[in-house]
This record gives sequence, structure tokens and C-alpha cells, in this order.
Amino acid sequence: MPASPSTARVINDRLALRLLVQQGPLTAGQLKQLTGLSRPSVADLVERLTASGLIAVVGESGEQRRGPNAKLYGIVADRAHLAALDVRTQSVAVVVSDLVGRVLGEAAVPIDGGRGTGPAVEQAVALVERVVKEAGADRLHTVGIGAPGLIDPATGELRVSSGLPQWHRRLVAALQERLPEARVSVENETNLAALAEQRDGAARDRDTFVLLWLGHGTGAAVVLDGALRRGASGGTGEIGFLPVPGTGALPSATDCAGGLHSLVGPAAVAELAREHGVTADAGEPSAAGLVRAAAEDEAGSAASAVPSAGSAGAGPDASPAPPSAAPPGARAASRFLDALADRVAVGVASVVAVLDPGCVVLGGEVGQAGGERLAARVRERVARMSPLPTEVRPGALGGGAVLRGALLTARDRAQDELFAPPER
Repeated sequence: MPASPSTARVINDRLALRLLVQQGPLTAGQLKQLTGLSRPSVADLVERLTASGLIAVVGESGEQRRGPNAKLYGIVADRAHLAALDVRTQSVAVVVSDLVGRVLGEAAVPIDGGRGTGPAVEQAVALVERVVKEAGADRLHTVGIGAPGLIDPATGELRVSSGLPQWHRRLVAALQERLPEARVSVENETNLAALAEQRDGAARDRDTFVLLWLGHGTGAAVVLDGALRRGASGGTGEIGFLPVPGTGALPSATDCAGGLHSLVGPAAVAELAREHGVTADAGEPSAAGLVRAAAEDEAGSAASAVPSAGSAGAGPDASPAPPSAAPPGARAASRFLDALADRVAVGVASVVAVLDPGCVVLGGEVGQAGGERLAARVRERVARMSPLPTEVRPGALGGGAVLRGALLTARDRAQDELFAPPER
């Protein structure tokens, strides 16, 4: 049955708005070409959207022609302002943007939960208010929050967890109280990272994949046929609790010690690096810094081992220097990356055996730091462990994926609401 005229107008308006968001300012002629609508239909929708305050003339096309240049129409970006938060155990990062996602302000602060729940919440809320003010935003339309822990699928709220600071759960309510006009929502940090990697990062060509988060925590996000899967209780991807060999214990319902986190969490990675004699610059002694230093040491050694074009033995059939010829630091780096890949591959192979995603992205700060050198090692090990073909890719966004994912979800929610037709 054909759509009614009013339904057709709604569909056409939303299509035009999405094109303006994705491609930037367009002329009426360009909208006609991209939508396939007639010239009168495009003229009508431009008039409607301009009257609603969603689009405005932002310039001219600059095309030289007889008569005036064509007007360029663009989204009124300051129609709504958005905020995204990345809430970690001991810190909060905030970014404020306009309706099309242009960043207007950002900041991060450490949070001292030891001072008590109230002061920690107040410090986080004050940060949001400060960034909003510095960004020149009058008020917030939507706030997206990424946090560790499980999200109750029935209520959309953080579930009670003994492993998370109490101020995390209080923060959402406090933001809603201080920003009563804003739509505030919270999502698991790893799920948001997966969304960001799919939209802007390493999984842009995949509608089915798993993100293995290797950062301060250990988790996974599952995207199947383009949809994020949360599970019956919101716990899909709690891979840090996965029982694995080599830990000497089993995880409990309240502690993932003895699970995969015990092998690939930041403390375990740092200890593994120490055992192999790998060090990092004083400015980045974290697990990610150690992995990055190892990958750079190995890469530097490999580059120096390749003969120059004018040296003896150079040519297409020249072989790299054997491992024994590498400097001691590079050999230590290679052994460390091998050992880390052994551990990561156990988790990846488990995911592959159950879900067969075809692609696993090593996300988080450690996944990004290891880059292709770590990913290639894990890929080779998984190929030996599983008959299911699986790509293993390094994440492109690192720790910033959570904040990016929170901003994307806030933008999507705001646009869905603002671009919807008014109720009649």
C-alpha cells in the first residue's frame, strides 16, 4: 500500500536531514539528485525544514552560472548541544558538541573516590557544568555516559556491583537532577567502544564482529548483524570472568581474579613486561606504554635489519636478519609480545568458538598500542587453535573509543528526537 502524503513528507524530510548531517551543506539541486525527489517536492521540504528551525541558508554554492548562485542549506548545529562522559574508576572525561557532532569543549579530571561519594559526584557534575559553560552552550539536550559495569536491560540503569565505586551509580541521578531538561542515558563502556570502532574505526566494514577491550578493565562487546547484543541480564561480553588455564584459580561471582583479566589486565601485562625486561619511557609506564615500547623496539630492529638498496645482499630476495642478530632489547620485546599474544589468543579463541564473528578487534589502550604486531601474532595463534576463519585487527581509537561512542549515541538520540515530525 502506498504511503499517505503526510507519511511521505516525513520520510522525505528525515532523508534530507540525514543527508545534510552526513555530507554537510547541500543545494536544493543536490538534494534533488541525492533523494530522487522532484523539484517541487524538494522545494516544499526545504521550506518546511527551514520553518521548523532545523536547517538554514549557510552560504552559496559558488557555482558560476547565469543568475544568482544556488543557496546552500545546512543543519542548524546549535539547535541542540550534547555531552558525552567517559566514567572510569578514578577519572571522568567530558566532551560537549553541537547537533552535528562538532566538538566545542572537552576536559578530564581525576576523581578521588576516597573523599566520599558526595564529593566525588559533585566533582564530576561540576566538570560537566564547567565544560558546558566554556563551550558556550545554553543547555544540554542529551547526555550520553559510558561506564564500566552491567546495564540493566529493563531499566537502562547501572546494576549494583561490588567492583564499582558507589559514586558511579549516583552520578547519573545527580546529572539528571542538575540538568532537568537533558535526556541522560548510560551504556557499558565496551559497548560504546564497539559502536565507535564500527562507525569511525577498525570495524567500519563489518556488521558482525567482537571488540575485545584491553585497557584498565577486560571486556568484550558483541555486534551481530549490525545489532549490539547485551544478553538477558546485560552481561554479554563479561569476558574478564572467563575461566582460563594459567591463572591457578577460578573467578568468583564478585571477583574476576582467576579469569582472563588475570592474564591480560593492566597489572598482569605490566608484570609480564617486567619478567621479560621490557621497560617504557618514564612518561608512560602503564601497560599500554610497555606494549607500545615493545612494538616500537621490535619495529625499529626489523627496519634496521633490512639492507639498504645499495648494500650487498639487498634486493627482492633478501631475508631479514635472524632473531639472534637483533639487539637484546628487541629480542626481549619480541618474547614479551609473543607471551602476551599467547594469553590474548586464549580469550579470542573462546569467543570465536562460541560466536564465529569472523572479525575480532583488539580495542582499548593496550590493543591500540600493540598495533598490527600484536594483532598479527594473535591472528596466527587463533588460526592454529580454531578452524573458523577470523580476522584479528588492532583497534583504531584506543581508549578514546568510549568517549567517541558516548558522543555518537547522544547525537543519534538527539537527532532522532529533533528530526521526528511533531505529534498531531
